[in-house]
Amino acid sequence: MMLGVGADANHMREEERDGPLVLALDVGTSSVRAALYTEEAREVSGTQARTPTGVYTTIEGGAELRADEALEQVARTVDAALSRIGERRASLIETVAVSCFWHSLVGVDDEGRAITPVMGWADTRAAVEAEALRRSFDEQSLHDRTGARLHPSYWPAKLLWIKRTRPETFRAVRRWLSFSDFLWLKLFGKAETSVSMASGTGLFALRSCEWDEALCRELGIFSVQLPEVAETDRAFRLLAGEYAKRWPALKAARWFPAVADGAANNIGAGCTSTERIALMIGTSGAMRLVYEGKPPQEIPESLWCYRVDRRRVVLGGALSDGGGLWAWMNEALRVDANEQEVEEALAAMEPDSHGLTVLPFWAGERSTGWNGFARGAVLGLSMHTRPLEIMRAGMEAVAYRFASLREALAEFAPRAALVATGGAIHASNLWAQIISDAMGRPIEITGAEESSSRGAVLLALEASDKIKSIGEERAPVERVVEPDAARREIYMRARLRHEQLYKRLVADEETARLINDALPNLKTKENRGNLKR
Repeated sequence: MMLGVGADANHMREEERDGPLVLALDVGTSSVRAALYTEEAREVSGTQARTPTGVYTTIEGGAELRADEALEQVARTVDAALSRIGERRASLIETVAVSCFWHSLVGVDDEGRAITPVMGWADTRAAVEAEALRRSFDEQSLHDRTGARLHPSYWPAKLLWIKRTRPETFRAVRRWLSFSDFLWLKLFGKAETSVSMASGTGLFALRSCEWDEALCRELGIFSVQLPEVAETDRAFRLLAGEYAKRWPALKAARWFPAVADGAANNIGAGCTSTERIALMIGTSGAMRLVYEGKPPQEIPESLWCYRVDRRRVVLGGALSDGGGLWAWMNEALRVDANEQEVEEALAAMEPDSHGLTVLPFWAGERSTGWNGFARGAVLGLSMHTRPLEIMRAGMEAVAYRFASLREALAEFAPRAALVATGGAIHASNLWAQIISDAMGRPIEITGAEESSSRGAVLLALEASDKIKSIGEERAPVERVVEPDAARREIYMRARLRHEQLYKRLVADEETARLINDALPNLKTKENRGNLKR
């Protein structure tokens, strides 16, 4: 396994050489990243470390990580980050801030061993269970209570799927955890979770900030099987066993329970009020609004609502396909060119000049329709269609889905600026332009490339009383992308065609189910993929 190589510690700026440090960990499904920060939330140059990871996918919709393998990948990334600065500087690390991917589920036994894989957000195998739950519950009432739809990405459907397909394993599980809770169990011998991680499970009561006892009973589990929910200022010390020996420099550091990467991403990008909405494209995509206050009494059906902490709410929507779709097309269509050449060729095309309509649901659908049976499609193909035209149509289709999310958020933040983050946005000027044109709105590109890490650092500094408020720290703006009116008109017509086909093939559950039902007839196989956040 290769570790990303950062600059030597000797290349640190003079002002970075002294003073307390924060170690930031960003645990994603495609990689684990680490870096050191000052207590002014500035990343220390030359300290970045990265370990590539991967999700194991199956043809029937599975998306899993192996718990112990993922744990070691986190540990190796910490090793690499500490090696960047040497023992003296490492001993100045006073705080460890962690962000981690939302919605994962792993079951452990009495000894704390993982006896299920870590099921990720992109796992769609519980679509049948989600459909059954919708027949048993008043979904809108549950949505308003927990902020989550009845969908295979959340715990209720996943738990029932494990119960149905692996009953002996289900009975043997003593604790149900997110991967970050499993990480804490191994590092400190105790599984505690943050409010933000708990709120993304679909089992958490948003207003009381407690596990939803009634829902747990309906699912056949007890709340005592779930991790304790930590207070915002809760910090851990004294690493357990092998990790205390492995990282002696961290023996006095305060570790704050992991916050969800989506919430941290908003904060790192400076989107902490209704004045700014974060638009993120990694492999998936999301549009999120963070504010202090209470969740809406009625949550729009196209959106979800979670928490950053006990004071702050995060409201938004998620797309299961973003940069991951682009990467799949690049590989599957065997485009024989480097990234710059591909970008230039795609940019040379006129909007919607390909005559194609892509329904971008390779990894299923979350917002806006939450159809667990949704699958992707490319419509309008002919003998003259070129691979690059399919790629351009896919990028435009993702932009149309973002436009739908922006409309759903309009009632909560009608005049908010759009701030773009994520690896795919930073890698592609074209994609940011397409999204701006499709929405008819300017988009600010933040200069904070590692927004989730920075956000976790800011939250930890606030909890430590090192800064007054995360809202005081605004991320720099790298550039602003302005929409083009002529291209906007073209995209409006193309989006109308997209929406009409979406309603017929995806929003219509009977049709989506018919397409999905072909999958069990295919031979099961496993593939190691990279599903980035």
